[in-house]
Amino acid sequence: MRLTTLLFVAALATAAIVGRTQPIPAGVVPFLGPPSRDIPRPAELQRDVDFWIRAYSEITTQQGFLHDEADLAIVYGILNLPSAPAGSLPRRNAVSFERERWRSALRTAAEALESGTPTHSADAQRVLDLWGEKATPGRLRAATETVRFQLGQADRFRDGLVRSGTWETHIARTFERLGLPPELAALPHVESSFTPTAYSKVGAAGLWQFMPGTARLYMRVDDVLDERMDPFRATEAAAKLLLYNYRVLGSWPLAITAYNHGAAGMRRARDTLGTDDFGVIARRYKSKTFGFASRNFYPSFLAALTIDQNPERYFGKLERAPALAYQEIEMPAYASVEAIESGLGLDRRILKDLNPALRPSVWTGSRRVPRGYQLRLPANLPLTAAEFADRLGGSALHANQVRPNTHRVGKGETLSGLARRYGVRLRTLAELNGLRVNSHLRQGQRLLIPDGASNPSSRAAAD
Repeated sequence: MRLTTLLFVAALATAAIVGRTQPIPAGVVPFLGPPSRDIPRPAELQRDVDFWIRAYSEITTQQGFLHDEADLAIVYGILNLPSAPAGSLPRRNAVSFERERWRSALRTAAEALESGTPTHSADAQRVLDLWGEKATPGRLRAATETVRFQLGQADRFRDGLVRSGTWETHIARTFERLGLPPELAALPHVESSFTPTAYSKVGAAGLWQFMPGTARLYMRVDDVLDERMDPFRATEAAAKLLLYNYRVLGSWPLAITAYNHGAAGMRRARDTLGTDDFGVIARRYKSKTFGFASRNFYPSFLAALTIDQNPERYFGKLERAPALAYQEIEMPAYASVEAIESGLGLDRRILKDLNPALRPSVWTGSRRVPRGYQLRLPANLPLTAAEFADRLGGSALHANQVRPNTHRVGKGETLSGLARRYGVRLRTLAELNGLRVNSHLRQGQRLLIPDGASNPSSRAAAD
């Protein structure tokens, strides 16, 4: 085994999933051959793939399917949602009402089978037609507990197809460089609909939806940079994670599912059932953590890939966004955004759009753009590193980072209370620290305080 391969495996030995970090079990020998370029499409998963194709192309985010959680061929009906914000009470009530409607229909259908008499309920008859020969009173009653709602994605998916053109060239080159199948480029359709600013309710972020812990294995995530938000750097990290998953698990269905469920989790699934066949694992593996999302991650990826390869079939003619044109300059020293704007004559909005990894602390001036950072600039502003330094001037380049103003959280302190104390907007304080406005603070936690905040003497005393 080559030394470089050993170092590669060792460096990634604690990598796990986008969502948690967990080590691979002892004794696992990574697969070190070249990765397969084949993305299998197991026939036994086709009903699930078809379901996700429908969810991605037939119904919008204003609609949803009521369906059986285990058998995705059973779709009871389509719910048109109220015109209200996502997650709002009217929407939740509408979904609850429709779920109970189909539970009632299942019970009525079961009673009709038991009595041997025809049902006069249109909903119950639809249930019987959908379940067909599989329908028994016991099975239908059990199905009352597995009625699930799936929000549609057609409008979001179409927009994602258009957005994907911005990064598809970089994704293709990155995957080719590591020998990965080009089809893996469809994965952000499942993760974020190619929305680079996407944030999940559990804290996953960016085009590739990395959680902070996993991201730090491959990228910089701190108070100055969050490279999860940079589609280019995040793509490079996702490629490394996918390659690692494949080297541990040896097949793309398992490696892709591990992007959601973790390499260690998929290793357990494989060992428990004694098979690499993902079709068998998807149907038979039982685990508290291997839920609907993990079980359906690979089928939903295959559905996204199917649409991505022939979008006109599902959405008609569309034009993908052009690839982003830019150049990169490695920062020779630390410099403020203000100095870069002034020296290059650039609008801040352009710099922000090109450099989404820079955290709010950099844009507010609390921190400098770090040395070694690959600063992205407009393509029509060609500069060498020397010319860049000359345009900024020696006085704008610094050997050290700015030491930020901070506050150590005391017992019972809240984010809103600290915002009032320092005379800053709650949202500004939250964004500067990568928090939500309603985040719970831990005693001893250190927060960054925006420049120009009031009560500096109180802050010094609190520290």
